[in-house]
Amino acid sequence: MTTERLVRIFAGTFILLSLGLGVQGSPIFHNVNWLWFTAFVGANLLQSGFTKFCPLEIILSKLGVKSGCQATSS
Repeated sequence: MTTERLVRIFAGTFILLSLGLGVQGSPIFHNVNWLWFTAFVGANLLQSGFTKFCPLEIILSKLGVKSGCQATSS
């Protein structure tokens, strides 16, 4: 699995989980302040689309996960 796919999986998971925890109609509702985490993940995705800077991608590459370019050339 590549860093790009893992970033998408992590972002989608965190967005869905924080929405579940922050929306009052959800069966796993905890506190409305979880919606701030949803906004943080969305803002990080937006800025990484423009700047190509993603902290999670840096962490994953340091852990040895290959990026999409490296994975297809092997």
